[in-house]
Amino acid sequence: MAEYLLWVVARVLLLFLVFCLGGGAVLSWVERRMSALIQDRVGPVRASFLGIKMFGLLHPIADGIKMLFKEDFVPTRADRVLFFFAPIISFAPPLIAFLAIPFGPPIGGQEVLLLGDTQMGVLFLLAAASVGIYGHTLAGWSSNNKFSLLGALRTSSQLFSYEVGLTLSLLGVFMVYGTIIPQQLIAGQSELWWGVVPRWGIITQPVGFLLFMVASIAETKRAPFDLPEADSELIAGYSTEYSSMRFALFFLSEFVGILLVAAFGAVLFLGGWHVPFLAGDQWWIIAIQVCAFLGKTALLVYLQMLVRWTLPRMRIDQVLNLGWKFLLPIGLANVIATAVVLLLVS
Repeated sequence: MAEYLLWVVARVLLLFLVFCLGGGAVLSWVERRMSALIQDRVGPVRASFLGIKMFGLLHPIADGIKMLFKEDFVPTRADRVLFFFAPIISFAPPLIAFLAIPFGPPIGGQEVLLLGDTQMGVLFLLAAASVGIYGHTLAGWSSNNKFSLLGALRTSSQLFSYEVGLTLSLLGVFMVYGTIIPQQLIAGQSELWWGVVPRWGIITQPVGFLLFMVASIAETKRAPFDLPEADSELIAGYSTEYSSMRFALFFLSEFVGILLVAAFGAVLFLGGWHVPFLAGDQWWIIAIQVCAFLGKTALLVYLQMLVRWTLPRMRIDQVLNLGWKFLLPIGLANVIATAVVLLLVS
């Protein structure tokens, strides 16, 4: 029993500390570096240790140290209880959602690389990730600041609008593979058409993939959908009154959300850990499959970053119109077309 508990703790620490928290910190450097390359700037190169700059990789560490020593203040007229818990409610859900993400194949019949129960499925992931909206809304309301409240209202309206389109983008995948369990979705995508073409979700559901990426970027409040925290209009939106580590939780939750979207997209549309023409339970094959999953995740992270620094910010009415008047009809049409095709080929 003790050995089992130690093994569970080791897996949790590896996921949360290395992949989620470490990955989120590294993404803050990736975003700065990519924006500098796109805008022809030098980028993050000032932080150093003993004269060693490491291409700016020390900046996330410097940011963490700075946040720890920043003054933590609470507005006089704020609701102190909700003000305290809002960052935690925003930060915890994307971390919990990773319990449903398989990082690799079963090993010896055991789901070593999947922390949660295999029967929870994608519905648990969607349910856990959607709770974060309450943290953003409570943060804006409890701050007793008009800019924060406007940011909270924008957050709730935007996220509710795109959750419908996000769900519709997934229905086609569930219909094609007949399951909502991540490992079974990957198993369905591991089949080959004509012995050559992998049956990945991006091939069977290309429209669903596009809808998923648009809706997911809007759900993470990334540009061009960053209206809830538009600095030119709302200072910093729902997080205006936050400082120190409380602000850092909001900041880090955004990057953890990017990782979650990329990992979720890799499972649903890129075959997860599956590598065509590679099968077996040898350690080196499993290592390649895990690296393949991480590589696919990194590819979708890069795509989100590229969109972030390429497209300009939209107006709030344009954002809501895109969600209700375009994504929703296209998603419904995609579900109907998928059902008709499955009926004809069955």
